[in-house]
Amino acid sequence: MEFSSRTFVFFFFSLCLLSATSLSIENFHQAFPIVEPAPGHTKLQLSREGLEAISRITTPISAVAVIGPYRSGKSFLLNQLLSLSCYEGFGVGHMRDTKTKGIWVWGTPLELEIDGVKTSVIYLDTEGFESVGKSNVYDDRIFALATVMSSVLIYNLPETIREADISRLSFAVELAEEFYGRVKGEDVAFEPSKLLWLIQRDFLQGKSVKQMVDEALRHVPNEDGNKNIDQVNQIRDSLAIMGDNSTAFSLPQPHLMRTKLCDLKDEDLDSTYVARRDQLKKLVASIIRPKIVQGKTLNGKEFISFLEQILDALNKGEIPSTGSLVEVFNKDIVERCVKLYNERMVRLRLPMSEESLQSSHETAHNEAIKAFDAQHFGRQHAKKSVDQLDEQMQEVYKNYVLANEYQSSKLCETLYTKCEDDMDHLQALRLPSMAKFNAGFVYCNQTFEQKCVGPSKQNYEQRLTKMMGKSRSLFIKEYNNRLFNWLVGFSLVMVVVGRFIIKFILLEMAAWILFIFLETYTRMFWTAEALYYNPVWHFIVGTWENVVYSPVLDLDRWAIPIVCIIALCVLYWRCYGKRKHGARWLLPMYNNQKNVRNRERSE
Repeated sequence: MEFSSRTFVFFFFSLCLLSATSLSIENFHQAFPIVEPAPGHTKLQLSREGLEAISRITTPISAVAVIGPYRSGKSFLLNQLLSLSCYEGFGVGHMRDTKTKGIWVWGTPLELEIDGVKTSVIYLDTEGFESVGKSNVYDDRIFALATVMSSVLIYNLPETIREADISRLSFAVELAEEFYGRVKGEDVAFEPSKLLWLIQRDFLQGKSVKQMVDEALRHVPNEDGNKNIDQVNQIRDSLAIMGDNSTAFSLPQPHLMRTKLCDLKDEDLDSTYVARRDQLKKLVASIIRPKIVQGKTLNGKEFISFLEQILDALNKGEIPSTGSLVEVFNKDIVERCVKLYNERMVRLRLPMSEESLQSSHETAHNEAIKAFDAQHFGRQHAKKSVDQLDEQMQEVYKNYVLANEYQSSKLCETLYTKCEDDMDHLQALRLPSMAKFNAGFVYCNQTFEQKCVGPSKQNYEQRLTKMMGKSRSLFIKEYNNRLFNWLVGFSLVMVVVGRFIIKFILLEMAAWILFIFLETYTRMFWTAEALYYNPVWHFIVGTWENVVYSPVLDLDRWAIPIVCIIALCVLYWRCYGKRKHGARWLLPMYNNQKNVRNRERSE
């Protein structure tokens, strides 16, 4: 019984826990983590709780992020921009360690109309730099992610601008050099955030904040050739060039009692601070623009997908780099260009010559590279994406080369086999004809030459030439002997036909003369070799060729039907023709001896 009650309590507790985690967030008027430190505090991971708050946004998103050293008042500043108290907005800490971990978002976006488009503005609070127990690479990832995500990046600095503060902007500079202003007058592939230098101090020693920033970005003499100073000077030069993408603003301290700020109302704060804060709100609102990626704005779900891609890229390797970001942005473009290359290549009708395939490959390759050049992200780091595109196209091309070789081999093998069968058929002609053999030989060559294409053609041409050469030699060798035997047999058949069937004495005599000539005279006076070179034999061969084969009549094909028709005609004449018409011949025929004797007796 005790066991059952414990089981029930455990089951009920698990069910409650499961239902609590599965319920969606009901109150979005609070801050949620969207990115938090992974175990080890060197890389970042997504927090699904905050992503749910963003995913419900259906209008274009613009993000305002505040970055800066820890304990510099970033969370308090965001609450001031959102007109929230410390107790309802972002958490504000007064201890030595940082209050914010990772990146947090305010769950209720501000709705603004920017250039006639309703835009949802989300505010992001980031973990401060240089806090205890973190590595520099972790700070770099936070800074890089905030730079990529935001439309407005507020660099919150207390009192002054240090060398380390400028060095941290190296990623933002590199990012701007890779992406910003890539194509003037066209859709910007990826627009980095507007940089707002926010310096919180009570006085500027007679200088404007713009002068203070310009002075901080001025070249530092480096007579000793220090590499670190050179690197910072390069960042200074790049930031100076990016002047149209950055602005500066100063904000005095709100009150001397900083630990009591959360308990003070606007009327308790310094009036100069309140006025400058309101000016800052207007300035931020004036420079806010929807986040543009790949030429279009992002809604909540698209922003989350974009964030996932960026986070995966920044977590690669030990140090985050713009090169990894360029690869992420160019990945889809590379895939589209490979698809374009495939679409061009799939139109080809294989097999085809190697030169034609190479030409088609180069045309499709150049078209894909041109499309990539028109769309790609990045400048210096884009070369790696170009190499990836070229490598993928080469892999596809290799497959087409193999397919072309296979199709060429298949086609040429079919044509070769057909020619081989045709040559075997010509060898076995019932009525041997050199003219017909030559016609078949030429037709086979022409057909193979026209239809066999591709890389296998040369190999099969050699095989075909060798096969047809042997076939021609064999046919010529057997041709004279078969023709001689045919003529001997034909003469004997004509003897039988002339004597017993149609009883035509002249036909029988001509057949006997031909038979005697072939069997006696040629053997007595001509050798076998001399016979085939004799003009008389050539005349006989020419006559035979004209009778047996011509473009109009192929006697080898029609010999049997013609013989059958003649036999039927003779049979008809023998059975019915003599009774009806009598025997009337212009040429001498054999006389019936029985009728002669009957005539003599009657006389």
